[in-house]
Amino acid sequence: MPSCTTRDDVEIFYQDWGRGRPVVFIHGWPLNGDAWQDQLKAVADAGFRGIAHDRRGHGRSSPVYDGYDFDTFADDLNDLLTDLDLTDVTLVAHSMGGGELARYIGRHGTRRVRSAVLLSAIPPLMLRTPENPEGVPQKVFDDIKAGILSERSQFWRDTAPSFFSADRRHSRATQGNLDAFWYMAMAENIQAGVACVDAFSATDFHEDLRAFDIPTLIVHGDDDQIVPIDATARKSVEIIPDAELKVYEGGSHGIALVPGDKEKFTSDLLAFLDR
Repeated sequence: MPSCTTRDDVEIFYQDWGRGRPVVFIHGWPLNGDAWQDQLKAVADAGFRGIAHDRRGHGRSSPVYDGYDFDTFADDLNDLLTDLDLTDVTLVAHSMGGGELARYIGRHGTRRVRSAVLLSAIPPLMLRTPENPEGVPQKVFDDIKAGILSERSQFWRDTAPSFFSADRRHSRATQGNLDAFWYMAMAENIQAGVACVDAFSATDFHEDLRAFDIPTLIVHGDDDQIVPIDATARKSVEIIPDAELKVYEGGSHGIALVPGDKEKFTSDLLAFLDR
């Protein structure tokens, strides 16, 4: 299997499809690079090179015990881009992956980067604070960790409906979406599951977003039950100098996977890549 060895000897698995200008996909939690299969095929078919890696502790990458912080994730991404010698890259990130993208730019700049796409992404800050009243209360994150530690298989089954807004009357989410979520979540090791909650809940990305000097597309559903749009996308578009926000009416957190929304997102992505 293709993989990159990081500076601390972690094996990062990646998929590499097509030829052309590179588009690197960064998955959300608790998923892996397979979450991007539809978009990988679409960009490869359109003449681009699609690459999607599994974050450490997720999918087919090394199931290590430590390194679950955004500085490390950003450096892992830098190791991958350097190992493959990628330039003129469009980075596309979902959910927690948006923090990885933001911290990568904050730490490593945009020398290799052409543009960015933030999908249902966590920046600038998820946690509710006096300065961020639209955020998510700490108890929600504590309950997530408790669920993982108590019986993670059932926890992931119970979480899948809200991830895709499958509990809404007019949802287009399928049983296949729910099954795929569970399958990918179970391929994340339990330490990664818990440690990532602390990382994505409390890490502040305001300064990272201010470092963006590239065109950025922000896409977010207004029915995202996992990452509230008012705490994230609506604030990010005000911070990033050259950013555009597209709001998907009724869109869930799992936009790139749910029928209807995934086709719309893929079309918007390809249009952005053609700019």
